[in-house]
Amino acid sequence: MTQHFLTGLELKQAQVLQLLTLAQNIKNQPKEYAQALAGQSIVTLYEKPSLRTRLSFDIGINKLGGHAVYLDQQNGAMGSRESVQDFALNISTWADGIVARVNSHCTLTTMAEYASVPVVNSLCHLYHPCQALADFLTLQEVHGDVSQLKLAYLGEGNNVTHSLMLLAATLGTDFVAVCPKGHSPDAQIVKQAEQIAAANGASVLISDRVEAAVGANALYADTWVSMGNDVPLEQVKQTFMPYQINQALLEKTGASTVLHCQPAHREYEITSQVMDGKNAKIIQQAQNRMHAQNALLVSLLNPNYV
Repeated sequence: MTQHFLTGLELKQAQVLQLLTLAQNIKNQPKEYAQALAGQSIVTLYEKPSLRTRLSFDIGINKLGGHAVYLDQQNGAMGSRESVQDFALNISTWADGIVARVNSHCTLTTMAEYASVPVVNSLCHLYHPCQALADFLTLQEVHGDVSQLKLAYLGEGNNVTHSLMLLAATLGTDFVAVCPKGHSPDAQIVKQAEQIAAANGASVLISDRVEAAVGANALYADTWVSMGNDVPLEQVKQTFMPYQINQALLEKTGASTVLHCQPAHREYEITSQVMDGKNAKIIQQAQNRMHAQNALLVSLLNPNYV
């Protein structure tokens, strides 16, 4: 594996499948990996609030026998109190790895440039690759071979959409992003995903028509307003409500699985009826954040366990 994990594109199809197998092994046989990161410390940096990311990394690192060190904005914003370069150079002298949840992808690329230890992107404005790994671990558990699936994302084209689309393309999963006009994913990332998908016998489609999701095996939702955006949900409700995942849409598309990366705003992007229903694998998906991330950390920091 490469030293850093910044976009998810560092991994080819065979490497992703190997990582998902490792994640499943760690999930099923945790005691075998209880010392995989013994004696290692990982600094987890946060410029944004977090529930699932913070807890899944902190507890996950502990379950591998490692030590997680949490740093947030109270320690001084990166790039203001001291440069990102100096953050990376200093942390590298003590820690064995850096996990960073940041505002800008540029922060991560600068950190990776100067860090002498692996840097993992736990979220930035362009990508959320650890989330996508957990998503596909969940799809694999539920459906088996993900290359036989069609996955439809509905809502705002954002960092989650990008990583989901890129990993789908890598694994040969047909992917549809159904977004209102003016809210589509980044055009350059879409083009990149299309090229990867074509090489793996899959397709990528961007549409503003809900009908494009018909035939999907799984539907995926995210909040209509990304973290850090102060626009009230009520203000965008009229634009996004046609893309809500509800029972009628499930029946219309024929999808058997529903995913949501959370936090979820019930009765907005997804109804409680669906979120609490038998088709939802949302809590399983959240649980898998820890197992997918643990597999990634073991691969980066102690490949002898792979």
